[in-house]
Amino acid sequence: MNRTQVIEQLPALRRYARVLTGDAWAADDLVQDTLERACSKWRLWRRGSDLRAWLFTLMHNLYLNQRRGLPPLAAIVDIDEVSAQLPGTPGPADDALDLERCLQRLPAEQRAVLLLVSLEDMGYEETARILDIPVGTVMSRLSRARSRLGALMERPPTAPRTEAPRESPGLRRLK
Repeated sequence: MNRTQVIEQLPALRRYARVLTGDAWAADDLVQDTLERACSKWRLWRRGSDLRAWLFTLMHNLYLNQRRGLPPLAAIVDIDEVSAQLPGTPGPADDALDLERCLQRLPAEQRAVLLLVSLEDMGYEETARILDIPVGTVMSRLSRARSRLGALMERPPTAPRTEAPRESPGLRRLK
């Protein structure tokens, strides 16, 4: 493994980690942990194989291991419930923040597939190898992630609740 080859992968690793974790500090820690793991396991990398896929696999597995001990994100804070309390005026950067917020609301499995295929421009087979899932599962998760992200992006921001929540209307039939 050549040091230059690893350095070339850093921007993609940071980009993936940033969106995967939703936090710049946590992303930097994840990239550092990934590089430490790569250095300690470099003998497992086969010459001639895809270094990028190997590093992304290490990162994804580290991320899953770190998430196992944490409560679900929804248990920490729901941004929609506190949005009225947050300072700031709407501006052009709000679309990017809204996209990031919506990405964080996707299930981790769907978000990982969406990021690898869309953001990192990886093929289905490579994504399946990195995540250790079948190619059909990649396509299914990607489809669900795109649909869910589209629905989240189209939904207007929720207003602060001033009255008691109403009962849910029940299930609707989707076409």
